[in-house]
Amino acid sequence: MTPAIRVAESAGVAIGIHEYRHDPSVTDFGREASEALGVGAYRVFKTLVVEVESQPNPTFVLAVIQVLKTLNLKAVASASGRKYAKMAHSTKAERVTGYVRGGISPLGTRQRLVTFLDDAVFELDEIYCSGGKRGLDISIRWEDLVELTDAKVLSIAK
Repeated sequence: MTPAIRVAESAGVAIGIHEYRHDPSVTDFGREASEALGVGAYRVFKTLVVEVESQPNPTFVLAVIQVLKTLNLKAVASASGRKYAKMAHSTKAERVTGYVRGGISPLGTRQRLVTFLDDAVFELDEIYCSGGKRGLDISIRWEDLVELTDAKVLSIAK
């Protein structure tokens, strides 16, 4: 059981647990999950770790968007009240979240991070996101994800 699953279960939030065989040669983790689970890619969301301007110590936030979309870093910077944002290097992302790249979940991160969820969720009842390791996704009502993470829902993808 991963920290992400423990967070949902301890809060009494119903989730679906979906395991699949991860191919180590695959680096497009979201597309792999979509295909392996047989769900539309528009329902699968990736969790990205973003470093927002804050010198001398950077601040990290999470951005959760559909796997087929690209993150709008300017929107994340603006939502963070900063002028600058960039993708966190994978080693920093792993250190901050406690998860490996390709298995980063918005739930159960090592450090509680400000979370932004793309407003594409308004068109869906539930979404799929990483359950905390490669080859494991959870399905969750987006409203429950917002409640568990205190996510702000806004347009952050293009």
